[in-house]
Amino acid sequence: MLAEGREALMLAERGEPLIPIDLPDVREALGRLRVLAVLSPVELFAMSKMLESARSLRRFLSTREERCPALVAACSTDPSLDRVARDVGDAFDLDGTLKDDASPRLRELRGEQRTARARMTSRLEELMHKHAGIVQDAFITEREGRFVIPIRADAHERFPGLVHSASGSGATLFVEPRVVIPLGNRLKVLDGEVMREENLIYAKLSGILHEHLGSIEGAAQALSRADVRSATALLAFAARLSYPEVVDEPRAKLLSLRHVLLVLDGVAVVPSDIHARAGHALVVSGPNAGGKTVALKSLGLSVLSIRAGLPIAADPSSEVGIFDSVLTDVGDEQSLEKNLSTFSAQMKNLSSILESAHDGSLVLLDEVATGTDPREGEALAAGILDSLTARGAAALVTTHYEGLKALALVSPNFENASVGFDIGTMAPTFKLTIGVPGSSSALAVAARFGVPSTVIDRAKSFLSKEQIGFEELTKKLELERAALELARARAEDLARLAREERDKLAGEIERVKEKRHEAVEREAQALAENVRRAREDIRTARARLKVRHLGKDELTEIERSVNRVAQDVGAFGPLEPGARDRDRADGADVLPLSELRKGTRVYVARLRAEAEVLEVLGTTVRVAAGAMKITVPVSELLRVGSGAAGRESDRKASKQGDGARSSVASIARTSDESKLEVPFQTSDNVCDVRGMLSDDAVSMSMTFLDRAIGQGLRVVFLVHGHGTGALRDAIRRELKTSRYVAYFRPGAQNEGGDGATIVWLT
Repeated sequence: MLAEGREALMLAERGEPLIPIDLPDVREALGRLRVLAVLSPVELFAMSKMLESARSLRRFLSTREERCPALVAACSTDPSLDRVARDVGDAFDLDGTLKDDASPRLRELRGEQRTARARMTSRLEELMHKHAGIVQDAFITEREGRFVIPIRADAHERFPGLVHSASGSGATLFVEPRVVIPLGNRLKVLDGEVMREENLIYAKLSGILHEHLGSIEGAAQALSRADVRSATALLAFAARLSYPEVVDEPRAKLLSLRHVLLVLDGVAVVPSDIHARAGHALVVSGPNAGGKTVALKSLGLSVLSIRAGLPIAADPSSEVGIFDSVLTDVGDEQSLEKNLSTFSAQMKNLSSILESAHDGSLVLLDEVATGTDPREGEALAAGILDSLTARGAAALVTTHYEGLKALALVSPNFENASVGFDIGTMAPTFKLTIGVPGSSSALAVAARFGVPSTVIDRAKSFLSKEQIGFEELTKKLELERAALELARARAEDLARLAREERDKLAGEIERVKEKRHEAVEREAQALAENVRRAREDIRTARARLKVRHLGKDELTEIERSVNRVAQDVGAFGPLEPGARDRDRADGADVLPLSELRKGTRVYVARLRAEAEVLEVLGTTVRVAAGAMKITVPVSELLRVGSGAAGRESDRKASKQGDGARSSVASIARTSDESKLEVPFQTSDNVCDVRGMLSDDAVSMSMTFLDRAIGQGLRVVFLVHGHGTGALRDAIRRELKTSRYVAYFRPGAQNEGGDGATIVWLT
């Protein structure tokens, strides 16, 4: 039931409340179906409306089965009832009357009936016009199922016909004209035939319902359950009720508890925390009209609501267990008829409670053992509570007995609680506080309600020293508790301010990180553009070297161009000699291959920056630093936060001074296979010639290289397969003579092996 209620509330909060349930009371009709009785048209129409609601509910829940499994399981209905609902519903109009089309015979009889009635009406109107002088009123009516005309009593002998009745004054007689008697007889016969046909239809429809009686009863129960869950959700949504966590033991820990009836009445309820557990008694004290009984009733009502699958007026983080029973003694049970005083009635009730209490019971006692000698009543109350806790019951008791308050200070099975009283305003605060006893403040309450001060002063003089001392002690505790409440509120305010400042600082840090990331992105894009231009310069220089012999001046110019390229692409070259050793010496932590996977954040030594791993390619890794993507050896990847990564900002500061020296040392890499970048294989950079003749394969490969150069591709893959090796050798012979090819090699094991050739273009 709790699961169903939670799901119904969830639907209401999402703006998808359970559909309105049109559920007429069909219990009597179901009982008549069980004994094979024929249902009346009203009952049949009600059954059809109920079955229509069952169909609508099933369709509504079928689209929400994943979100509402408990409701679907509890409120499911038989789909075959849709046909039954259609058969019964199609026989009735919207107002519940049987349709003419309910059967062919009924349609025929009702047609004849309407024709006969129209003929009768027409003939009567002619007679009324003909005998207008003796007709009392110009209307046609029915008496005992016969059509009659109102005739003046003094002239009825001049109008041939049968007198059926007279008016109350006797001045009018209702006469059936003799000439229409045959028409009336025919109409009565038709009425009887129509009624018999209607009864046959009612019997047929009742038989259809009886055949599906079990499913219909299940549908009625499902609709009733859904109606309750719908009402529960609307109540919870309107009154801000919630479902707490249900624990598997008889205990309750209710936070910000309110009395639901006060909430529904719109009262500004002061919430309180309250708890109960097996073998434990909570002794609630404090002034009258301070809210003790309301707290007691709120606890009991919440426990019973959870047992009924209903939400409660408490914080959702509350915890409530399922108690076997809730035993109460609240209110005055005195009875003149039974010769019981207040005390006698309470003792009779308490005796029954003691007999029934056990582990799993919640006992609520309001002003226990009152109406007798205070000292004996105090002792009796202590004995009752001790017996209840010994039986394993959870108890909550309100009291003014100082002995019970004192007992709760020393007994582990008892605990004090109190409702507050503001001495300054002389009014209760209605706030329940656990752990401290409360002062009854009887004299203060009496003064608040108008008792003269002279009476109050006189009453104080009759108090014993012990009573005055205990009262002063409880008042002192209340003042200290109030001071602690103020201190806690101040601490909560400071903590809230600290959280706000922390959130503000976190936001500033995020903004700084975003700005830094944007700067890295811009720098990476600029560097990528420099690399692109540098590669263009290299391709131009290589082309010039291949086509002609150069003089000294031209060689000098090319050398300068290469030096510029070296400075531009230095970030992509190998580490300068000894750099890796220096990183390790300074505490840098080289990442092992086993820790590398897609998405891992690493520090790339040659980039002097952090990057994200895109793909692990054997002993090399493809990484992305902003918009820049490169392939680097695993040995050059360091753990983020290690020595080299920690010096990233320092290296950026000295980048301009060291850039030229590191770049010049890293340019000589064109013929070094281990340092050539290998991109991913895609449909754009792969040419597959497997199965082709050598001449066709060579022609297609060269055409592909031409297109790749036009598209600006740096590296391409020629897939020729292994076979006899003739196709492979023919392609590689052609590559050796091509002026567009800077370098080529067989593929590695993860690149297709000797069945593929990787080509670097000029």
